Amino acid sequence: MGGVIEYVVLAGGIGVVGWLVRRKHLARVAAGPVPGIPGMARQPAGQGRWRPGRVHADGGTARWVPERGEAVALPGGRATGLRMPSMKEGISIHPGSRIVTCAYEGGGTIEIAVMPLDVRELLEAVPRAE
Repeated sequence: MGGVIEYVVLAGGIGVVGWLVRRKHLARVAAGPVPGIPGMARQPAGQGRWRPGRVHADGGTARWVPERGEAVALPGGRATGLRMPSMKEGISIHPGSRIVTCAYEGGGTIEIAVMPLDVRELLEAVPRAE
């Protein structure tokens, strides 16, 4: 008899967890897509920690908006390089991502790692240098 009660409690718990997961998913879908291009960035290029966030390209000027901290404007930003992550970088960021190195007015640099399907959209926001 004890086994039946445990099974009923376990099945009920699984049902509640499934319901909560579906509810969270439906709320996310109803909210619509989050604006911006998701990725990881480090500034200046080649230094510091990779931080998650999004690139926004509204108003003609791109900006990096980290999940925590202040947004970084990229005035006159130009992509100066495109590469795959090294083995060491692949530990911190997705190893299948692509890293776009950018330079912007004022002498600043930033590296932005995005998934391959987002590279085109990122290069529209931060066009390649001439």
